[in-house]
Amino acid sequence: MGRINICVKRAFIFVCVLIGIISTLLLAITLFGHGYFHKSEEIEILPGIAILYVLEAATLVLSIFGVYGARKEKKWAVVLFSVGMSLASLYLFVESVKTYQAKPEMEELIREKHLAMMPLSGANQTDLEELYNIQTKFKCCGLVQGYQDWGTDIPLSCLCSDEDSTNFKCVAPGNNTRFVIHYPNSDMSEDDDHKGLMDEHMLVYKEPCLPILFSLVGYGISLMIGTLVALQALWDIGVALAITILCQMRRKVDVPPVIFTSQPPQYRELCDTAESV
Repeated sequence: MGRINICVKRAFIFVCVLIGIISTLLLAITLFGHGYFHKSEEIEILPGIAILYVLEAATLVLSIFGVYGARKEKKWAVVLFSVGMSLASLYLFVESVKTYQAKPEMEELIREKHLAMMPLSGANQTDLEELYNIQTKFKCCGLVQGYQDWGTDIPLSCLCSDEDSTNFKCVAPGNNTRFVIHYPNSDMSEDDDHKGLMDEHMLVYKEPCLPILFSLVGYGISLMIGTLVALQALWDIGVALAITILCQMRRKVDVPPVIFTSQPPQYRELCDTAESV
């Protein structure tokens, strides 16, 4: 068996340890996510979590085999690591392509879901609360045409404060329409006094929420693809180093031949010459 280059060996062990640490962190995140979605009764996403369990546990075990194979110079362990990580890298590549192709579909689902709320004045309480949270969090108003989507009942979540007016685009509603502020409260009936006239100096957010949601989806998908590509690159580096180690293991080491001779050592001859002198 050939001798493994010490630099390649250390680099391979470092990559295996890094893969093991990342796999452990991802496994912990998956466990947390599993508990959260199980508590929320999101059963349809459990098959995807099961695949994550298998992938992360497999890469963690393979990293252990890789370190063992490099330190003990066990060929079978390095082969197992290279084959397993190659399959895992191929799976990540397929998932990256699927994620990229799913972007238009996800945007269309978001569009259909939120446009189904229109007109916003007739949306149910659950949809209204969701939209109130979106407007408050992302500093937007309405879905497509901004505050005009609300008609004459503009919710408080659309109001632009003095601090927000310096960082976000705000606009004053038109003067020809009687605008009112709607105070969302599920405990109050429509006949209750939970509406007030909008002051002419009040501003509302100009940007509609639907384009912001699209940009968030695009950012999330780009982040996911970037993470998958980074993991795939790390795994490919580990596979390349494993193949290098396997090639060095197969390389034969040239051992110089040992020559035996019956002649007396040279120092005897030197000694004899010195005695004769």
